Amino acid sequence: MQNDVLNVNAASPSLTSRSVERTLARRRATYADEVRRLVESSFELIRRSGQLEPRVSEIVQAAGLSNQAFYRHFRSKDELLLAVLDDGVRQLGDYLRHRMESRPQPVERIRVWIDGLCKQALDSDAAASTRPFALSRARLAELFPAEVGESETRLTTLLRETLEAAVASGDLPDADPERDAQILYDLTMGWMQRKLAEPSSPEADRADADHLIDFAMHGLRRGSGDSS
Repeated sequence: MQNDVLNVNAASPSLTSRSVERTLARRRATYADEVRRLVESSFELIRRSGQLEPRVSEIVQAAGLSNQAFYRHFRSKDELLLAVLDDGVRQLGDYLRHRMESRPQPVERIRVWIDGLCKQALDSDAAASTRPFALSRARLAELFPAEVGESETRLTTLLRETLEAAVASGDLPDADPERDAQILYDLTMGWMQRKLAEPSSPEADRADADHLIDFAMHGLRRGSGDSS
């Protein structure tokens, strides 16, 4: 009899824990869905307007949620915009990785990385999505320096790892992967931001992008005696 009581008491915490876990799992799923809807709705509003300043009332209406749901997850609109930016950088990173994986040689993967960033300004659909964030990046970086830096590291890490492979293979023996990755990111992002703000003809922009890629590759081959 005493053993039965002990067994029931021993089982109770496990049953309670499972009940709590089920409740928490449902809540996590609900909250994850709310965040997804807020992020996606914000992105669509920004894309359509071309501005990084949708009102909270517009965001929650588009998401089909309440102000309470908004402030449950984000302390401010800027914090939500940071999440939208981070989501976009993740998608861009996946896009670049997919394109780079199709090229066997590290040097070709580097060219693809630079070209992929340039395409965010060259392609009209990509430009419409990228322009508000690229032109407002400085403000978000001032408000959230660590978070923006961490987000952008996803892109520079892809390039750094490829530069390391190019050094190891002997294709770019004089490259400095850490510093070169950051410099190439700054160079390409600066070019992209200027083209998003002041586009010219598609042909001229494409020619400028090709020149940028050749310029960058020439710099990476410094000291190798091969600037092709």
